[in-house]
Order: sequence, then structure tokens, then C-alpha cells
Amino acid sequence: MTGTTSEPRNATITYPGGLRARWRWGGSGSAAAVFALSEAGGTLNDLGPRISDDPDALCRAELRLEGPRGAWTTRFASAIHDEPRATYVDTAGLLVVSYGFHTFGLDAATGEARWEHRSATPLIAQFGSPRLPHVLIQSELETFALENDGAVAWRIAHSDVVTSAELFGGRLILTGFDGQLNAIDPVTGRPIG
Repeated sequence: MTGTTSEPRNATITYPGGLRARWRWGGSGSAAAVFALSEAGGTLNDLGPRISDDPDALCRAELRLEGPRGAWTTRFASAIHDEPRATYVDTAGLLVVSYGFHTFGLDAATGEARWEHRSATPLIAQFGSPRLPHVLIQSELETFALENDGAVAWRIAHSDVVTSAELFGGRLILTGFDGQLNAIDPVTGRPIG
């Protein structure tokens, strides 16, 4: 029996300041297909070797960002099939990217990693807002807030697996595997009753 490889997925996202991002990502061993349409020009940063000695055997993702200051491409690797997420923090010139177990703070002008944070469990959501002093990262078993320099502002461990998260009405609403809802203050990380 032969396996089938699905085509890589694509997404285009625009950010304030005239930034246009194009994502392409695929499953394990799909690096050749993911990178087949790589665009020329600008710098190329490959963060895959930070994750594995053989990153192309893992799931791969590629981000191409073009803006007024030029263009760059950054590649990522993940041990699990995941959809990459990104939040642009314009005041810091930072693009925060989550993929698999890792979150990177990329310089929005060059695509180079300023910092990296690794979670013990897969990342399921990421939130940013001009009203927050940090970006919220949700994994299956913990919520953490990362500041613009990559420092952890606060962290909460959960006793149940978190299956979904929403930032709604000034609250971070978490749904557990058992169906229970929990509300967290996104600024402080404290539970809201």
C-alpha cells in the first residue's frame, strides 16, 4: 500500500503598514513541495535546524513577507502537523509566529529570529491586541504571555487539556476537553469568576 501526500496549504495575510505575508506549509517530509514555489529576492532564514538536525523530515512551513522595507523568507519546522499562526506587533516591529511547539519573535524588517520559546505541549492558539502588553500563546496544557523581548510575563498550567481558546469581551475563554469553560484576564493571567 502506498501513502498519499497532500498538496501543501497556502494562505495570504496582510498586516498594517503595507506588509503582505504568504504562507505555505505541509506535512512530514513535504519540504520539497512546500519550498517548490519559494520566491527569489530578499533574505532567506531557515529556523528548521533549531528544531531538528534533519528538519526536512518534519513538517515544514515557509513565510514570505514583503513590505516597504523589502522582502524576506523564513522557514520553520515542526514535529507535528500544524497550521502556522502569526501576530504583528507594529510598535515593536515584531512578527510573533507559532508553529508546532515553538513560538518565534521575528524582526519584521528582516525575518531574523530575535527570540524563541518552546512549549511542552502543542500550541493551539495565539492572540494579540493593541490593548495587551504581550502576545498570548495557548498550548494544550498551559497559557502563557510573551512580551516583545520574548520574556514570559505570566504562565498558567491547566489540569485538563485545553481544546479551544477565544479572546472575547476582554477575557480569554478556554474550553477544556471535558467541556468546561474557564475565563482568564488576558492582562494578568488571573482567573475571572
